[in-house]
Amino acid sequence: MGFIGCAQDNTMELEGRVAVKGSSPHTYLSIKDSKSHQSYKIQNQEKFDLMKKQNQTVKIEAILIKEAIGPGFPAVIEVVEVK
Repeated sequence: MGFIGCAQDNTMELEGRVAVKGSSPHTYLSIKDSKSHQSYKIQNQEKFDLMKKQNQTVKIEAILIKEAIGPGFPAVIEVVEVK
C-alpha cells in the first residue's frame, strides 16, 4: 500500500450529497461535503456510475486534483473509492 502513502497529502474522505450543477452544456457532477460545506467537482463520475446516485448521500475517498479558484470554479477531485 505504498501508493496511499505517496498521495496522502491529496487524499481525502468526503461524505455528502451528489448533485448536478451548472447549465447545459456546462453541467458537471459535484459533491457537497457535509462537514466543511465545500463543493467539489467530480472529474471521473463515469468510473463509479455516480450519476445514478444523484441527490443521495455517499461516502467517497478522493484525490484533490485542483484547488478551488473562486465562485463558479470549485475544487476538482477524482474519486478513488465509493464506500
